[in-house]
Amino acid sequence: MPALSPVQQKFVLHWGEMGTRWGINRTVAQIHALLYIAPKPIPAEDISETLQVARSNVSTSLKELQAWGIIRRVHVMGDSRDHYECMKDVWEMFRVVLDERKKREIDPTLTVLRECIIEAEQDKATDEHTEQKLRELHDFFELTTNWYSQIRQWPTSALTKFVKLGDKVRKLLGIGDAADGKR
Repeated sequence: MPALSPVQQKFVLHWGEMGTRWGINRTVAQIHALLYIAPKPIPAEDISETLQVARSNVSTSLKELQAWGIIRRVHVMGDSRDHYECMKDVWEMFRVVLDERKKREIDPTLTVLRECIIEAEQDKATDEHTEQKLRELHDFFELTTNWYSQIRQWPTSALTKFVKLGDKVRKLLGIGDAADGKR
């Protein structure tokens, strides 16, 4: 694989930095960025050389990205090595990442909130304020995950139209400007 251009390098480094802010290992995010912009599948050895990271780190990072479902191992005719490619459709990649974050973060949180609410109802030592706040948080997560489950099924064309509507949806619903405090 040829050396990265300055623009490619800037993107890969930035994506790695953003990954750390999202709780993703820097190398995992950099490999994702490299595979995303790559025009063809890349073998692990070339990833290691291009990013100047240990081959073992690349192997671990590739397994993590495969577990997320955003890259896959492919075979290239005439080359016995495993090559890797990334999902190229950003909307589908966004859906897969949200699905995985929901599964890893939101679903366990909902389970704990449900348990806490049941225990709070039975535990006379839990004050009403705490129980109310737990219910509010539970209801928020339930509402938003149900909404996500609905729009998750929309075709990309419908989803992009919806997102592009922006403030028009607020106006259609007759909701005042958020800046003036009306909701």
